[in-house]
Amino acid sequence: MKKKLLALLLALTMAFTLAACGSGGEGGGDEASGDSIKVGLIGPVTGNNASFGNAMVEGARLTVEQINAAGGILGKQVELIEADDRGDPTECMNAFNNMVAEGVKYIIGSATSGATAAITSMANEEEIVLISPSATADDITTEDDYVFRACFKDSLQGDIAAAWVEQQGITKVGTIECSADTYSSGLVKSFTAACQARGIEVVAAESTATMDAQDFTNQFTSMVNAGAELVYAIYYYDAVGAFLVPQARAAGFDGVIMGADGFDGTLDYVSEGTDYNVFNNVVYTNHYDATDSAPVVAEYVEAYQAEYGSMPLCFAALASDCMMMLQKAIEAAGSADDAAAVRDALADTSVTYEGVTGTFSLDESGTPVKGAAVIEFTYDAAVGGAEGLGTKLVTTISAGDLA
Repeated sequence: MKKKLLALLLALTMAFTLAACGSGGEGGGDEASGDSIKVGLIGPVTGNNASFGNAMVEGARLTVEQINAAGGILGKQVELIEADDRGDPTECMNAFNNMVAEGVKYIIGSATSGATAAITSMANEEEIVLISPSATADDITTEDDYVFRACFKDSLQGDIAAAWVEQQGITKVGTIECSADTYSSGLVKSFTAACQARGIEVVAAESTATMDAQDFTNQFTSMVNAGAELVYAIYYYDAVGAFLVPQARAAGFDGVIMGADGFDGTLDYVSEGTDYNVFNNVVYTNHYDATDSAPVVAEYVEAYQAEYGSMPLCFAALASDCMMMLQKAIEAAGSADDAAAVRDALADTSVTYEGVTGTFSLDESGTPVKGAAVIEFTYDAAVGGAEGLGTKLVTTISAGDLA
């Protein structure tokens, strides 16, 4: 079956459950029954990926407020039911089961591929429409099922990264991955294949045992010895800012360090005393550029900053796009009571979505066909300190640019 997504969604009733495996509404949603639409939100609000999960919650809540303030969906208010999966597959399954028991038919989540993969078959068996904001593993979505996403997949992101490397005239690269992590290993595999297809030599391939590794010295020493001009290192923000980048420079690697969407939020995790100049020449692919002047982005960022006082990570924007996609599908189906009809509306590949993270349609597996932004970290020595750290858009590369 095909798939499609876009539109806005969900509630001032802001149910919030931070239990490891629980779910449940609170505030405004207690009396919600046939007069409201329950939408579940599962993400890592605590644990190593808490920055992603909290961004998801904030983005979803903001969009729910907007939808409900505008009259809801088909005249019904949206009740957002939240659960914390801590980024753990078992906790994610527990949260899913609790939501199904509560009568939830639509779930946004989870943030990571590993946790989301634990509930995709459950979603199909229970006929629950599941839309992940950011599970990028290629096999998260397949045809003829109830699983969709708002993000691009690993094979596209890896190919876009390789295309950018080729544009820079770089011919020798290295890779560092966590071989036990679906996200990390999947992206490195995709990037490696795309580099080989483009005639870019992978001169060194290194790994760590866990995603929360704190010592990358040996890996970057190997990159220096191999003559790598760029290192594609796929880890999350907390390891990148505190350990990976500073240790790469300390090991003598002064080339380009390139990451992916997991780098978003890195600058919030830079250790005190770090020489901020180490973040020069560090780039990553991302789902959108928060400084984009396009009205849909600028208005979203303005509303988010007014609500939360910070710039929205891509995980917030993607969660909002999930909500918008679901709203549009429910409206197309004409009812929130028929999950199969909503699934069919999402699966319509002729639908175009104009989201915060881009204008896109879904392919037959339920994955958006869209491009990526290449973002660069910057340091303004004239400003100095942490205040001098920032990011800027380098370029955007669409799926059509990869031919």
